[in-house]
Amino acid sequence: MDTFAITNGTRGTLPRVPFLVMKEKILGKRYSLSLVFIGTSRMRRLNATYRKKDMPTDILSFPLSKTEGEMFINRNVADTKAKDFGLSTMHYFSYIFIHGCLHLKGMEHGRTMEKEEDSWCRVFTIPTSTR
Repeated sequence: MDTFAITNGTRGTLPRVPFLVMKEKILGKRYSLSLVFIGTSRMRRLNATYRKKDMPTDILSFPLSKTEGEMFINRNVADTKAKDFGLSTMHYFSYIFIHGCLHLKGMEHGRTMEKEEDSWCRVFTIPTSTR
């Protein structure tokens, strides 16, 4: 069984981010992760269904077990947010991927998660101007 799969469900090209290296450092080599890039309407439906928010978001993470999970990224929302924060596409996608991985580890929004995000951003040399 593969421990990492990326699916591009959009017409766009994928960002050049070392997702596999990041996944292995944060979640471990044995953690099985499916990363799917999806369009805005599908992301809106997922966000409405699972978070009761009728709007698209940049990323959603779903832990399936302690060693397996899924992550969905919406390229359109993420591109817009990267510009809003003054970050390169690569840096913003790296940041949200870290954010999603921490949710898969069971972390919730708050100071502890922010400290952990900052720590991983330093490891991968990603600016932290997302707050």
